[in-house]
Amino acid sequence: MPSPSRRIAAALLAALAMLLLAAPAALAENGTGLAGPTTDKTVTFFCFGVIGFFALLVIELSLIQGRLEKRKELRKQTLQRYG
Repeated sequence: MPSPSRRIAAALLAALAMLLLAAPAALAENGTGLAGPTTDKTVTFFCFGVIGFFALLVIELSLIQGRLEKRKELRKQTLQRYG
C-alpha cells in the first residue's frame, strides 16, 4: 500500500497533467482568448508589465530585508547591553 505522501504526489501530478492537456483549448475560440487577438503591441506591453512587476518586487523585498536587518541589529545591541 503506497504511503499517503506518495498518493498526494500522484494526485497532484495527475491534476497537473490534466491542466496541461486542457490548457490549449481553455477559454479560446479560433485563437482569440479573453483579451482579444494577440498582437505585437499586446505582447510588448505584457512583457513591459512583467519587467515592471519584477523590478518593483525586488525593490519591495529589499526594503523589507533592510527593515528586518535593522530590527536584528537593534535586538543584538539590546541583548549585549542587558546580557
